[in-house]
Amino acid sequence: MHLGKSYRLGEFVVWTRRSIYYLLALGLVPVLLYQVAGMKWLTLPLSVVSLLGTATTFVVGFKNVQTYTRTLEAQRIWMNIVSVSRYWGVISQAYVGDSGRAAALMDRHLAWLTALRYQLRETRVWENAASRPNAEYQRRYVIPERREPLDSALSRYLLPQEMAALAHVDDKAAQLLARQGQAVRGLLDDGVISASESAELNGRIRDFLDLQGQAERIKNFPYPRQYAIINTLFVRSFCVALPFGLTAQFDQIGQSINGFMQGQTAWLAVLFSVIISWIYTSLEQVGESTENPFEGSANDVPISRLCTMIERDLKQMQGRADLPELAATVIAL
Repeated sequence: MHLGKSYRLGEFVVWTRRSIYYLLALGLVPVLLYQVAGMKWLTLPLSVVSLLGTATTFVVGFKNVQTYTRTLEAQRIWMNIVSVSRYWGVISQAYVGDSGRAAALMDRHLAWLTALRYQLRETRVWENAASRPNAEYQRRYVIPERREPLDSALSRYLLPQEMAALAHVDDKAAQLLARQGQAVRGLLDDGVISASESAELNGRIRDFLDLQGQAERIKNFPYPRQYAIINTLFVRSFCVALPFGLTAQFDQIGQSINGFMQGQTAWLAVLFSVIISWIYTSLEQVGESTENPFEGSANDVPISRLCTMIERDLKQMQGRADLPELAATVIAL
């Protein structure tokens, strides 16, 4: 996630430049036909264009509200994961007298966090991180899950036999929680913890399962495709229609003035149609880059950074010195 003060205007223009090229071509064609080819009839009433623009505004606004809600929900889920993870560290230390077995509970939890964030970074066909504008911007930052294989990351927390047990499992995160439950049962059977303490630990495991399911729901179910396509159709229709409505309006202005601009003001329709259409296409592009909060774009929930924060907190509770680096970067994934 971009954690700086804001995107610079230059960054935003570069990110949306392909839309600007497209809009410039759309604006030039009607004006050339009107001004150069003499096809003065090739216009649209501005009232028609205004109605289309109003409808497009509602559709784009609806989509952006919904995509922002998806990202906000993803943030809430992961902040709940942070809170419950810290509580897991507290009760593991407090309930389990054996420091080695308490450390194993914490390490297995860190392995679950690792497996979960890798699963959430898997590519889906509807995601936009691989689009050219987003792929270009990704050169500015590193996605940890794309840099290191999952097995290598898990090996820092799990014993070789646990790694072998996970080798052919589809949902490694869920299996790690199942093994965590087995470990808690072993502590109860050995008399290390009481029945009430076991119930508390199992309750937190259930919370982790619920939070994992909530995150997977956002990951595996996209913003409804019917709303996505109607938004795209409305925006593109408006961008095509707008210069046809503006050309005659600006030409009328040129008929009432003297000087070098007399009869040439129709060309201003190109500039203003690009500016107005760019606002709509930029809103659409922002909505697309917000609707999938785990795909690895600059607008994602920073799950990699949150996992690093949790790891540092749990290891500091144990008094360990092998703390991971928490880089202070503008974009933290």
